[in-house]
Amino acid sequence: MYVPAHFEEKRPDELHRLIREHPLGILVTGHAGVLDANHLPFELELAGDMPLLRAHVARNNPVWQEADGEEVLVIFRGDHAYVSPNWYPSKHEEHRQVPTWNYQVVHVRGRLKVMDEERFVRGVVGRLTRTHEAGEERPWKMSDSTPEFISGMLANIVGIEVEISEIVGKSKLSQNKEDRDRLGAAGELEQRGVSELTGAMRAAKE
Repeated sequence: MYVPAHFEEKRPDELHRLIREHPLGILVTGHAGVLDANHLPFELELAGDMPLLRAHVARNNPVWQEADGEEVLVIFRGDHAYVSPNWYPSKHEEHRQVPTWNYQVVHVRGRLKVMDEERFVRGVVGRLTRTHEAGEERPWKMSDSTPEFISGMLANIVGIEVEISEIVGKSKLSQNKEDRDRLGAAGELEQRGVSELTGAMRAAKE
């Protein structure tokens, strides 16, 4: 990923927030000279000696056999939006602005390890479920179904773990523009309901 210095996101807390708040990652792998991409909900684990990503895939998905022990890339994308040059106050004075796209992304590199054990898979599913059901009035839990049904479902998936070796972040938030232009674009995006990106743009130089 090309990351100009003014767009580089180095803050660990912000990188971790983007992963946790946008957990549907794109797992990019290569096998026999062919690239593949799988869209998976990940959990980020920072405890211990090495940060980890954990997820699960369908047993019928060949990725867990093809990528075991291989270096992989996982991409997480936050909020994003088109930015019109008309939203910059300076454009109406000098007409020297062009369209662009603002966004936040995190690229995670590491080695994939297959975890084909029922206990591991049950733990991943249980934690993901608790996290994403937390906002429900009556959160679903695995015990809502019969043990036999859950065991059958778990048998059809395989756990994976990515030992993280590098995290690279990019926050393209109009930091290369005048403050009035950056804030002007943020105001227009707010009116369009793009709240997360708007907040990040306003805080970009604070």
